[in-house]
Amino acid sequence: MNRPDPYNSQRSDKEPVAQVISANQSDRGAQGSVFDNRISADSQKVLRNTYALLAMTLLFSAGTAALSMAFNLPHPGIIITLVGFYGLLFAVEKTKNSGMGLVFTFALTGFMGLTLGPILSMYAQLPGGTSTIATALGLTGLIFVGMSGWVLTTGKDLSNMGKTLFVGILVAFGLGIANIFFAIPALGLAVSAMFVVLMSGLIAYQTSAIVHGGETNYISATVTLYVSIYNLFLSLLQILGIFGSDE
Repeated sequence: MNRPDPYNSQRSDKEPVAQVISANQSDRGAQGSVFDNRISADSQKVLRNTYALLAMTLLFSAGTAALSMAFNLPHPGIIITLVGFYGLLFAVEKTKNSGMGLVFTFALTGFMGLTLGPILSMYAQLPGGTSTIATALGLTGLIFVGMSGWVLTTGKDLSNMGKTLFVGILVAFGLGIANIFFAIPALGLAVSAMFVVLMSGLIAYQTSAIVHGGETNYISATVTLYVSIYNLFLSLLQILGIFGSDE
């Protein structure tokens, strides 16, 4: 009759466990490499195209803003601005999968640059207005780089922020429209502060969507980031202008 060998039993008990652990680690490594490959092949391509198009649209928008300032064009007003913005935004959405999507993207960003020119001219005429514009521009760049870099470095998945951002933007937009008629300085400051927070969050959210494959169209991603930067800059400009005028 064979007696159980404690040394053989111990060895036979441990070997399967080691094999299972090794297999699990191999599976996790394979999953990690698949994830990395997906990022490099798909998401990084969208990210590259988005940043390239975003840079071009920002330069084009800056050019139309400069032309607007040079020719001292008047602001078109809230109605024309909203109709032009949402009309061109609708056109971009409808054509985002074709070459016309690029045409409408530049039309949208160029139009927004034209509406920005008169605002910049107004601030430039104020005491210290040029430094206020430069400060707002610098802070906008820092926030964009900071939020995007945070997501790209950590790989955060912010897909659960979508509804919160959407509701917050609707509320802030509604309050902003209301303040056009009531012209309450404290409300205007609060709305600007809300937009700074919301647009910062939207930059991070959109970057996360690209990284994790939730956004695969670089035209849509570019427009979202452009609108975020545009509103962020205007909000910072208004906040700095209010505090600067108090001084």
